[in-house]
Amino acid sequence: KQWYQRRVRGLYKEALKQAATDPKTGQIDMEILMTGLSATSRAKRAELAKFIMQSLTAGKKTLKMGELYDLCREGFTDGFTQPQFEMSVRDLLDEGKIIQTSNRQIRLKDI
Repeated sequence: KQWYQRRVRGLYKEALKQAATDPKTGQIDMEILMTGLSATSRAKRAELAKFIMQSLTAGKKTLKMGELYDLCREGFTDGFTQPQFEMSVRDLLDEGKIIQTSNRQIRLKDI
C-alpha cells in the first residue's frame, strides 16, 4: 500500500510539472494552471498591446485590422502569432482604450 501511495504521489508530481512548465523558459510556472497562460506569454501580450497603442497614438488614429497587424509585424521586434495579436487587441478593447468599428477598423477611443 505504501508503495502504491509513493507511486501515485510521484505520478502526480510529474503530471503537475509537465502541465505547468513554460515551454519558452523550461521553468515551472503555476500561472499556466491558474490562467492558462504562462508569465512569458502574458508579458508578450502586454508588450504587443503597448506597441499597438503607441502605433495608433503616433501615426494614423484609425487603421484596418490587417494594416495594424502588418504594422506590428514590421515594427514589433519580438515575434508574435496571429492569436497573440488578436488577444492583445481584445485586451485593449476590453480595457476601453480602443474601439473596433463594424468594418474591422481599429481606432483610439475618444477621450
